[in-house]
Amino acid sequence: MSERVTGQALTIQFDGQKCIHSRNCVLSLPQVFRANVEGPWIHPDAASPDAVAALAARCPSGAIVVERHDGVPDELPSGRNVIAVLESGPYAVRGELSIGGDRALRATLCRCGASKNKPYCDHSHVDAGFAAPGELPPPPSVGDWGEAGPLTVTPLKDGPLKVDGAHEVTSGSGRTNRRAAACFLCRCGASKNKPYCDGSHRAAGFTSG
Repeated sequence: MSERVTGQALTIQFDGQKCIHSRNCVLSLPQVFRANVEGPWIHPDAASPDAVAALAARCPSGAIVVERHDGVPDELPSGRNVIAVLESGPYAVRGELSIGGDRALRATLCRCGASKNKPYCDHSHVDAGFAAPGELPPPPSVGDWGEAGPLTVTPLKDGPLKVDGAHEVTSGSGRTNRRAAACFLCRCGASKNKPYCDGSHRAAGFTSG
């Protein structure tokens, strides 16, 4: 479910399939995002364009995207590609992203294997009882950044997420685990080396749909 609502100063696009229901929008700007109402629930002109744009930049899943009409540039990539491993939850990814060919600045990607909207998280990890740490042990060396640029995430059929491009993997609290130019991230939930793939998806019978 995707909605596009145009106001005087900006347009808000909301992708319900990518939303992980963090409720950041309805709690931070309830006059713009009105929960549990009949009829239109997104009202772009009910707050300042800067406030709405700042909220969109905090949306972890990228479900909210803002296009400004007031001459102020739209959001640009942060200059760093970061993959945060959330405790018993998804990967929160931000940067200059290409995910299965879709461009984005932020996304939350399933790592429990239960999402019905793979490769994106749909909050199924809660009902599935997925449990995995968000804190990662620091390696002997975190590595170098390499050249900045786009990060390409390719969901391999019945397998892991193939990540290409300079990136940093962090714990949910932001502590760096490693910097690399490529990696394979577990998305079946069965790896014994989370967040990285160790081939366990084969024995687990994981299917990507």
